Amino acid sequence: MARLLLAAFVTLAMSGCASNVVTDYNSAAAFGNYSSWAFAPDAGNSSFVSLDGNRIQGAIERELSLKSLRKVAEPEADLLVNWQITDVQHLERSGLGLGFGFGTGHFGWGLSAPPPVREVEEGKLVVELVDKSTEKVVWRAASRRYLNENQSPETRSKLIDEVVAEMFTRYPPEPD
Repeated sequence: MARLLLAAFVTLAMSGCASNVVTDYNSAAAFGNYSSWAFAPDAGNSSFVSLDGNRIQGAIERELSLKSLRKVAEPEADLLVNWQITDVQHLERSGLGLGFGFGTGHFGWGLSAPPPVREVEEGKLVVELVDKSTEKVVWRAASRRYLNENQSPETRSKLIDEVVAEMFTRYPPEPD
């Protein structure tokens, strides 16, 4: 019993260490040469900035400022920041399945019903940094945590701040 509890604890602890952000970058980019940035004209892919968009832009501004990058007008920027919330659909099980069975010895019969499944649509935050001179993405981060409509404004704001902060702990990237 003690071994089972220990194994469960270790598994839980290791899953808590799993990163909520995935990053990728261009290993040929000279990240030390970037000193200024601006939001790309189509950042957020919308004709207006939503409530979440304001939260995201505020978090990005704060994190890039902490990296000693200064925000400038687009024509003067070394980097353009593009962000978007992409729709992610997945299936989620809710409740428990039901089953019963009978048998004797080594043989038996059973019948079960799977748990109810529903389709959930959530938003995944993706942030890209584009080298303005080459117009190529040099760094990209995507969240494994999702925004959904059921979250309160405070929860959404806290989640966005946490995700963006975690994204920029990996900027500039450290070469392998």
